[in-house]
Amino acid sequence: MFNALVVEKDEETGKTSAGVKQIGEDDLPGAEVLVAVDYSTVNYKDGLCIGPGGGLVRHYPHVPGIDFAGTVEASDDDRYKPGDRVVLTGWRVGEAHWGGYAQKARVKADWLVPLPDGLDSRTAMAVGTAGLTAMLSVMALEDHGLDKNRGPVLVTGAAGGVGSVATAILAHLGYAVAGVTGRPETADYLKGLGATTIVPREELTELTRKPLESESWAGCVDAVGGAMLGRVLKQMKYGTSVAAVGLAGGAAIEGALITPFILRGVNLLGIDSVMQPYANRLRAWERIASDLPRDKLDAMIQPATLSDLPDLGAAILKGQVKGRVVVDVNA
Repeated sequence: MFNALVVEKDEETGKTSAGVKQIGEDDLPGAEVLVAVDYSTVNYKDGLCIGPGGGLVRHYPHVPGIDFAGTVEASDDDRYKPGDRVVLTGWRVGEAHWGGYAQKARVKADWLVPLPDGLDSRTAMAVGTAGLTAMLSVMALEDHGLDKNRGPVLVTGAAGGVGSVATAILAHLGYAVAGVTGRPETADYLKGLGATTIVPREELTELTRKPLESESWAGCVDAVGGAMLGRVLKQMKYGTSVAAVGLAGGAAIEGALITPFILRGVNLLGIDSVMQPYANRLRAWERIASDLPRDKLDAMIQPATLSDLPDLGAAILKGQVKGRVVVDVNA
């Protein structure tokens, strides 16, 4: 028997509740690889799955946790053997499939990636889906000509999980970074990650009828969407790109016009980390191992245990989690 955070639903009231319980290997879903989990983390989707109503969960009882890192304990797939260190993000694990908020997880071999040399399980979960998404965003911007000589790169939602890692990576690579935040108390934190400029959120949330604004940004990692993305697109320099990774500010790009695309050649790049092909996942994790400064990553970490998860799930939905939560499932 081992510990897991289990979300259950009361069929009469429709309400859900989450708590740490003991389960066994026979309770785990069928798949090829059994992993002894070391660490997990907390993402916005995890908050939705833990919280009242269950969010993305369709079947109960359920073990959330869309990320985990650990060691292979048993495998029916030749690609993995006992003792291999692995990391998992995406593939709807923690949503449609039981996830990493447990001391053991059984998953499909196709969903796993070998942990690159130089990364341990704790570091991998300080990165997690948020950090993987940040690196995929930086790679997409680079593939579309990101140039450090053209000015600052804007990061919206900069104090969140994706924004924090994107800020640290971009600064480490030599880009000037402008971090957008609605929490003035995070300014010193962002500067510590390498941001050279702090942009108050209210400067980018007001709708404007202008088809274009002054060219300000050489690139952007946008974790917010909504009205902010509409404003940012109008401020991009000619031929530059925005990597869109989030929609906390809304799914509609309010105030957006076609003008930035046809008059300035701006690119809007959609970044998906859930179904990302294996080769690009591996490339991204290898880049993380080489290009994410560990001292900056350590500054983002908030430690937690399984019993902390109900409160942390509620906090992340309210935008109250800074940086990266690392969950020690064995503590």
